Amino acid sequence: MKNLKTIKILVSFAFIAMFSCADDFIDVASQDENSEDFFNSEADYQEALIAAYDYLQATAQQFQVAEIASDNTLAGGESATDTPGIQEIDDMIHTPVNAQLRNIWTWMYTGVNRANYIMEFQDKTDFSNKTSVLAQTRFLRAFYYFELVKWFGDVPLVVDKRIQFGDQFGIERTPKAQVYAQIEKDLIFAVANLPYTQSQTGRVTKAAAEALLGKAYLYQEKFTEAATVLENLINNGPHDLLPSGLAPLMWENNYENNIESVFEIQYSDVDGGSYDCFQCLEGNYAVGFNGVRGYVGPVFDFGYSFNVPTQDVVDAFEDGDIRLDYSILDIKKWIEANPTASYNEDAGYEQTGYFNRKYIARLGDANRPDAALTNPNNTRAIRYADVLLMAAEALNRGTISDARAQNYLNKVRNRAKLGNVTTTGSNLTNDIYKERRVELVGEGHRFFDLVRTGRAAQAIPGFQTGKHELFPIPIQEIELSGNVWTQNPGYQN
Repeated sequence: MKNLKTIKILVSFAFIAMFSCADDFIDVASQDENSEDFFNSEADYQEALIAAYDYLQATAQQFQVAEIASDNTLAGGESATDTPGIQEIDDMIHTPVNAQLRNIWTWMYTGVNRANYIMEFQDKTDFSNKTSVLAQTRFLRAFYYFELVKWFGDVPLVVDKRIQFGDQFGIERTPKAQVYAQIEKDLIFAVANLPYTQSQTGRVTKAAAEALLGKAYLYQEKFTEAATVLENLINNGPHDLLPSGLAPLMWENNYENNIESVFEIQYSDVDGGSYDCFQCLEGNYAVGFNGVRGYVGPVFDFGYSFNVPTQDVVDAFEDGDIRLDYSILDIKKWIEANPTASYNEDAGYEQTGYFNRKYIARLGDANRPDAALTNPNNTRAIRYADVLLMAAEALNRGTISDARAQNYLNKVRNRAKLGNVTTTGSNLTNDIYKERRVELVGEGHRFFDLVRTGRAAQAIPGFQTGKHELFPIPIQEIELSGNVWTQNPGYQN
């Protein structure tokens, strides 16, 4: 069966057009199908579901920006004014007027709305596969809401109906505890009604739902619940760590959707795009933007030198940790080993000589029409190593079992050719935190790990406690609500 990434393009654009011209006051009959007359067959539901999947691809920006917000990387780019919104977030001087934050808000709510469109008409037509369609839909809605609550805290919660223009005047921001409750409800349904293995690569699975549910519990410090669901996945699911010899390959295009990938966002280079519509791209634009400025040589393609790792994160790796070389590209060391390679050493801003090797453009892509926009590198949104480390943290911080926590932590360490950790209590907690940083570097988790564990102010330059745990609600969204919504603390002026 076709990979999900190969069928999303035409279906999602067709779906957008399908209900774009359905105004009652227009006398001339529209050639497009009215959205109220849709959902008459399984094919209709499947098309709508593919459209709901489509906005997963928009998360390329927020995974990159989240890494930049942490102490792992600097914004980089061409200059201090290259993409100002990213530079501001890097320096912790962002305000409610920020293009990247508004994109995250708008694109994630678009994903929510597409999922809610399906749920609004969930009872219209019956077919044998509908429970699976609804389970996938509810996973996607939970994922989009989880991203929103991570970034913005209390957010408007709408369930099983579309948010139409004008509705924003009557919708309040919902306390994040209630948003999490809905996320849990959706994911519990998905866990109960999805298989561990799908016939079509890219569709979400029971494992993805369990992992995201465990993560949502962990973010709320519901350690017992997190440990229970994550250990069920560990003990009964189909996933495992890649062996040490294959671990570097997990970031290559030809090794996507492997046994370690629990939830992977699909990208493709078969269709182009433009800089005017990042959310329209089928390729992973962040991969091109992370690359080496002016690079010419083997293996890698050129890039725009954003999201550059710091010396601090390089130093966080222990001696002998094999992950360093396949996580972070030391460009000078690389050129010494590959004398035909070169790059523009004098170009770029905040250049450290290090690049995010996990998400960096490789040669061999179709590159149409722009190599920086059409990279096919999938985002490994949740890996099995992350599941093991989340389980270890829940078991340890919940005072459930340090022995089992050590076991899961050491599986990750041993794969990296490192010895066992034997600490307990708070020392084990710190060892788990250290391991999360080096195992997941470059993947967009570090900022939120620091925030949820109360360590951000000590680690991130410029971070203000009581303010920067959340990002501001975009000012345009507050104005569109009729100024009904209050701003997050610290961003009112």
